Formats: sequence, C-alpha cells, structure tokens
Amino acid sequence: MKCYLIILLLLIAMDTSAQLTPYELSGKKETATYYEAIKHYELLDKTYEQAKLLTYGNTDFGKPLHLLVLSKDKIFDPIAIRKSNKRILLINNGIHPGEPEGIDASMMLARDLLKDNLLPKDVVICIIPVYNIDGSFNRTGTSRANQNGPVAYGFRGNSKNYDLNRDFIKTDSKNSHSFQEIFNIWQPEIFVDTHTSNGADYQYVMTLIPTHKDKLNPILSGYMTKTMLPSLYTEMKKVGYEMIPYVNSVEETPDEGITGFLESARYSTGYTTLHNTIGFMPETHMLKDYDKRVDATYKLLQIYIDIVVRDAKVIGENKQRADEETTNQVEFPIEWTLNKNVADDLEFKGYAAKQKPSEVSGLDRLYYDRNEPYTKTIKYWNTYQPSVTITKPIAYIIPKAWDKIIDLLKLNNVKVQQLQKDTQIDVESYYISDYKTVSAPFEGHYLHSSVKVSPVKQALQFYEGDYVVYTNQPVNRYIIETLEPQGMDSFFNWNFFDAILGMKEHFSAYVFEDTAAELLKKNPELKKKLEAQKAKDSGFSKNAEAQLDFIYKNSDYYEKTHSRYPIARLLNDTKLILK
Repeated sequence: MKCYLIILLLLIAMDTSAQLTPYELSGKKETATYYEAIKHYELLDKTYEQAKLLTYGNTDFGKPLHLLVLSKDKIFDPIAIRKSNKRILLINNGIHPGEPEGIDASMMLARDLLKDNLLPKDVVICIIPVYNIDGSFNRTGTSRANQNGPVAYGFRGNSKNYDLNRDFIKTDSKNSHSFQEIFNIWQPEIFVDTHTSNGADYQYVMTLIPTHKDKLNPILSGYMTKTMLPSLYTEMKKVGYEMIPYVNSVEETPDEGITGFLESARYSTGYTTLHNTIGFMPETHMLKDYDKRVDATYKLLQIYIDIVVRDAKVIGENKQRADEETTNQVEFPIEWTLNKNVADDLEFKGYAAKQKPSEVSGLDRLYYDRNEPYTKTIKYWNTYQPSVTITKPIAYIIPKAWDKIIDLLKLNNVKVQQLQKDTQIDVESYYISDYKTVSAPFEGHYLHSSVKVSPVKQALQFYEGDYVVYTNQPVNRYIIETLEPQGMDSFFNWNFFDAILGMKEHFSAYVFEDTAAELLKKNPELKKKLEAQKAKDSGFSKNAEAQLDFIYKNSDYYEKTHSRYPIARLLNDTKLILK
C-alpha cells in the first residue's frame, strides 16, 4: 500500500511537472522556444477535450501558423460558434519574438483555464502561440539592447527581415496572409496583441495601446472608452499593476506630455479596426523584471476574458450594429491629424529625468533617477481629426490584371463579382497629380504619402472577367482605406501601382517639332493654352523642350493611362451583367 502511494505521488508529480512551462521550470527567467510552445499546446490538446490546436496556411519560415481554440462546449467550428451567439477573443503572441511575455503568459493561462475548469460558457478563446515563427528561431540575449531579460529571446524581423507589425496591409509575408486567414475565418470581436515597450523609464509595468477611439466605429468606440477601458484600468490596479496609456512622449521625456498612438492599418490593431474589431496592444515596460512583465500580462489577459464574459451580450450587439452601420455608411475618413488644441490631464507616475556626464563621451546624458519617483499631472493629447474624407462610390471596378489586389480582398471577406462581357462604363477615374516618396526603403517599399488626385469622369472600356466590388458590405472600411489612393496605408501608398507612374511612350523632338506645329495650326484652343502658360511662367517660355512636352501632353498622342489610377469608381447605379 505504501509503495502504491509513493508511485501515485510520483505520477502526480510527473503529471504536474509535465504541465509546467519552460518559463516556470527556469525559475521565471527564460522564455519558451517555438518547439516548446507548440509541444505545450499539443499536450493541452491531447489532455483536454475543450482544447483544439489547429494550423493555418504557412509562414515564410516554412511552418504553419498554429491556433489554439479553447471552447467549453467543445465546439470548434467558427460558424457554429457565431450562430450560438458566443463571443470570440483572439490573442496574438510573438509578433516581435524579442517581446515574449505573451508567449509565456498565454501558455500558463490556457493550462490554468483548462486544468481548473474555468473556461467561460459564452466566450471562445483563440490563441496564436507564436506569430513570428521565423524571428523566434533567431534567438539571442542581445538584440534588444535596452531590455531586462529574459535570458534569450527571438528577433524582431522575420526570415525576410520584415517587421510583421507593419505588414497587415501590404502582406509581403506568408505570415501575414495566414494571420488574415485566421482572423477572417474566426472574426473575433476583441483582439489582443502582446508587446514590450521601448522609451522612457517610469513606474508602471504595463502600458496600453487601444484601437484609437477616433478611428473606431462610434458605437464600438463609445463602449470601449466608457466601459471597457475604465474596467481594464480599474481591475489591473486591483491586482497590483496600475496601468497607463502607452507612453508616446511629445519631447524626450514624458514630463511635457504624451500623445495617443494613431495606429494605421499596417499595424495589427489598425488592421482589426477595418473589420470593426476592438483591438489592444498591451506593452509591458522593458526595464521591469521579466517575471513581473509576464505576471502583468497573465493578469491582463485574464481581465480581458472576465470583461468579455461580463459584457458578452452588449459586445455582440455592438459589433452587429457597427457592421450594419458600416455597410450603409457614405462618408469615410481615410487620414487623420492630431488636434493639438485638445488635451486631457493625466496623473502620471514617473521618475525624475536628470543629466549627468557620460562615461562614454564626457558630455551630458539623460538618465532617470529611480530614487526620485514622482506623481504629477501631465498633458495627454489623444484627439485625432479627419484630414481627408472620401464619399464612397457605388462600386469599384478593378481590371483583372491586378490579381494580388483581388486575392487580398477575397482574403478579407470582400465580396467580388466579375463582368460577364466586355463593357464600356461611365466611371470616375483618378489621375495621380502629386505625391511624396521616402528617400530610403521602409519595410521593403519606397512608401508614398501626401497623395493628391485629380478626378475625371470618363467612359472606359472594361473586359470580361474584370472585377466589381460594391460598397454595401460590412468590410467597407477595408475596401475604401485600401483602394482609395489617399488612404494612409492604401495599396497605392505601398507601391502596388507604381508601374502607372511611368510613361511607356514619348517622342523624338526633331520629329515631333513638325507635328506640334501642325497641331497648333489646327487647334487654336491648344495654341491659346500654350501662350497662356508661356505668359504665366517665364522659365517655361524660354524652354523649348518643356513647350513641346506641353503640346504633347495636351494632344491625342499622349498616353491616357499615364498616372491614371487603374481602379475606377462607379458613381451611377449602372446595371452591369455580372457573374
């Protein structure tokens, strides 16, 4: 009998040890590797009927993206889950593998929810164990020079050296494509993407970037700002981790105030905004002990679950209303600017910022004196106003040649149809009249901005198989913010259409001189325009080449497609024969 008890205790001990994470087994100093994380979730899948580990697509590293689904009712079909009126919470970890708190916290949280039978009835929890699988294999203890632990961790860039938290629109990585597949299949109401901050030193372990209130649908924004955020801040304070908005300092230190972070659609929470999903980026502070950062993340994730359980009904109703409103919405802001005249007072707990001689240069350097903590009121600028607003067309017409655009639209649950036959259609076209481009590549692209367009109404020929996208869909935000060139993270700004910006034909001056002279004789209006331009611009009047170019570009010889944005806007409710 005594021997039996010893064996039983050993078996229990072995079972308990098998459920411990590498983080716990290391004394809370190490983060799990990719293989350790997946093995942990595979064991949960094998042990508990309420857990299922799924795979989707692929990543640039050649491994699929995993998704752990925790469902109390053992239902793992997202369509059936939505029909049963349950909420879906999606947690994403390791987009920056050097910021691994969420990886370790989620492993423990999933185990504890299953082991202690704490799964909620009305909420299904989905966890991506490690998003940037590629970067997680590039493991050192030095790539984040300002970070206090863990012992070793992954690298920010993936195997193509992309920062995946800039890739949610351009989708250069297979990781992003697979994430969008997961997101659009599961359609979560709430999304959490775990991170670690950089920047100033202060007393808080955890800071928070929510989906920006001024970009989010007003129904969702009202709930988030008046109900969800106050609950998050209150509950985190109760569990010993008082929280503050992400410290985005106006000056070198937070003393002069901070601004709200405006995440465009290249970022995870900016992308989820396009789908009326409320998103959050919790950012633990890089200089705090790793065990505290993991513990704060664990507790915050638990609070998210508690709030979504508490508000499951209203969250579902809000999402449905927001989707209906977006389907019928006419005016869409696509670019925002900070209103510097509107600021809130924010109680902030920081450390005194001081100067002392540098041991490296001998010159003054900044440091934060942790022996002088303070609590004081600072300014918080967090109001953004639309600077560009678009009136949606009835539909967009996309030539079938632009297949990557179509693939991304389909991936994002956009309904597309095709013309059944060649058709001439009255549309509004944009000509790109001006834009700025960065001088060095950003995430593999020479990114455009400050786009100016000249709209022109014209009859254009479209062909069988060209695509028509009507703007009567819940995903209108995605459609309009990607297809309108002036959008902050439009496909145009990410260089999808750069080929249209270059002329394919031109002229030889010595030949075109005679043609130009003949054009001026036959077209008095053209001659009048030329003389007006010469009178207005003395440099132009002395530049023979510029004058020839002017005549060329105002003649039928000039290619009509130069700088014409290839996606047309259908403004009239024209009956089209579609398949």
